[in-house]
Amino acid sequence: MSIDKIVSLCKRRGFVFQSSEIYGGFGAIYDYGPLGITLKNNISQLWWRDMTQLHENIVGLDSGILMHPKIWEASGHVGAFNDPLVDCKECKSRYRADDLVEKDNKNTEWIKIQCPKCGTTGKLTEPRQFNLMFKTNIGPIEDDSNIAFLRPETAQGIYVNYLLTQNALRLKVPFGIAQIGKAFRNEIVARNFIFRTREFEQMEMQYFVKPGEDDKSLNEWKQKRISFYDQLGLNSSKLRFHEHGKNELAHYAKEAWDIEFEFPFGWSEIEGIHNRTDFDLVQHEKFSGKKMEVFDQQKNERFLPYIIETSAGLNRILLAVLSDAYWEDKDNDRLVMKFHPKIAPVTAVVCPLVKKDGLPEIGRKVMDLLKPHFITIYDQQGSIGKRYYRQDEAGTPFGITIDHQTGEDNSVTLRHRDNQQQDRVDIDQLVKAINDSMENY
Repeated sequence: MSIDKIVSLCKRRGFVFQSSEIYGGFGAIYDYGPLGITLKNNISQLWWRDMTQLHENIVGLDSGILMHPKIWEASGHVGAFNDPLVDCKECKSRYRADDLVEKDNKNTEWIKIQCPKCGTTGKLTEPRQFNLMFKTNIGPIEDDSNIAFLRPETAQGIYVNYLLTQNALRLKVPFGIAQIGKAFRNEIVARNFIFRTREFEQMEMQYFVKPGEDDKSLNEWKQKRISFYDQLGLNSSKLRFHEHGKNELAHYAKEAWDIEFEFPFGWSEIEGIHNRTDFDLVQHEKFSGKKMEVFDQQKNERFLPYIIETSAGLNRILLAVLSDAYWEDKDNDRLVMKFHPKIAPVTAVVCPLVKKDGLPEIGRKVMDLLKPHFITIYDQQGSIGKRYYRQDEAGTPFGITIDHQTGEDNSVTLRHRDNQQQDRVDIDQLVKAINDSMENY
């Protein structure tokens, strides 16, 4: 299965659109249609519940996209947030230098590496650094005195607010702060649909621990985070850990692991778990002149916590869910998106068998019964088979048919998307039957 099939389905069924398509598109920016935004929200809400509702010592935050420019100096982004880029003099293509080195392990001299597009050798430029942050200006006058940046990550908004949060809620170490929000990176080589884009969403949780307890905490969060993907219904055989080698570690990291997913284009990262030590807090102390220590009343001492970071890419997880769910059921000549019912954009479709004999009226009553519990749609256009297959392609797990027997015994047909099994269910038991099926999926 190629990524092109996912792209085609997403456009056709309203999951993802190319941004500004009527103007020819806007590179590496995407809009999320009715099914896409619901699926994305379902994933993020599940993550938010898992972090803030199920953990008593993790709270939420929503920091600004625009923050003081000194923050990005302290974090190292202004000086170090660069990608080395090379250009092909022959075909004018541009590449990330580290990607080319990874693909061509035999050669490290640029003059010997082959251009992936035109195949020429000896035509690549030497690597040049390119800053990935988007610049903007605050106020009416554009000059160097009011430069700001669109945040390239959400983590720094947590660090500069962590003491305010701790004091407001009287939190004791260890505690965590979770945040879901937009981030922006001026990617030059954006690729693979919504995997690498210039505008994206992160789901991050920063966990503050005592120095010396960081290694244990990292291992605990590795297991917690990998188990989260079971809730999304992702195939466990397509998930794995990748440990960063010494030459891969970011400047702030003591230890780092990626959770990788096997996409149609290969294994790639969807989440990182990092031991950031106290690097960020030390930097913000230095640049702000404000103390960033917490106070331990029992030991009567102040210290800078170490930080265990879990950073997940919401757009990448969405693409993983789309890739994993895509199924061509050749035996029945249908395309099915096998979303887990808990995250499917639409839970159920209500279909009166015909547009007469009072069946549409009963269908509307069933809609009123289901809407408070599930996202439900109504469909009475076309044959019942075509209606089912339309919803299979959208990933709707349950189809409910109102037929002539419904008027006799108050029962409906409940169809299950994956195996097309049909059960006869009393209308009064419909909510329970759907909930039970979701729990046992």
